Amino acid sequence: MKRKLNLLYLILVYVFLYAPIVVLIVFSFNASKSRTAWGGFTLDWYVKLFHNSEILDALKTTLIIACSSALISTAFAVLSCIGIYALPGRQRRLVMSITNIPNITPDLVTGIALMLLFFFINMPFGFVTLLLAHTAFNVPYAILSIMPKLRQMDIHLYEAAQDLGCTPGQAIRKVIIPEIKPGILTALILTFTLSIDDFVISYFTAGNEVTTLALTIYSMARKSVNPQINALSTLLFVSVLILLVIVNLRSSRQFSRRRKTATPGALV
Repeated sequence: MKRKLNLLYLILVYVFLYAPIVVLIVFSFNASKSRTAWGGFTLDWYVKLFHNSEILDALKTTLIIACSSALISTAFAVLSCIGIYALPGRQRRLVMSITNIPNITPDLVTGIALMLLFFFINMPFGFVTLLLAHTAFNVPYAILSIMPKLRQMDIHLYEAAQDLGCTPGQAIRKVIIPEIKPGILTALILTFTLSIDDFVISYFTAGNEVTTLALTIYSMARKSVNPQINALSTLLFVSVLILLVIVNLRSSRQFSRRRKTATPGALV
């Protein structure tokens, strides 16, 4: 009985989480603009979406910002993690605690703080402020993704590489980076997704010259219910879903290879 109740509870949770997404996908093919009545199947909203210059420009800006901020924040996070990992235990815990503060700080606070910072240094709002804000927002999450891989690594690998003739730079590039590569890939995907998904920080730091996809959707939703929003949201959901499937398949293959490699040694 208890198992059935747990299963029922799990089903209800998943229905609550995914039913709105299913409704959104279904109505993206609805010929009618109504949110309740089905007017027949159509692909017109997808065709109109790809002819909407406002949305396409916002999508282009969003992808540029997401890719750039993901690459920059991940690069900063790799260097930061290596530096933090080299600290003594107490100092490392202190720095990690400070690093984790932005992860639990509300986006509203972060957005307002960055906006005031740009005001204070008299920086004009636009593409640069938006990129800096997204990068600053993403760095703590990238560190959180990479740091566990450094903890799993043998602490003596770096010194062993230097003993075998590597320079410090070569030891980092040829030994440390390959060891933490899964964490780096996770950080890239996570920061890219967070950047695309962000609304609050973009709202406070974008200004009037640039706009992201989230800001454009918000502006369109305030005026009227446009089925193109459903089509756009469907494409974004499917893209992220495909990306997650690829990442999970890749992780599963790597795990299987490691098990096959480790098994002979374990038997010996």
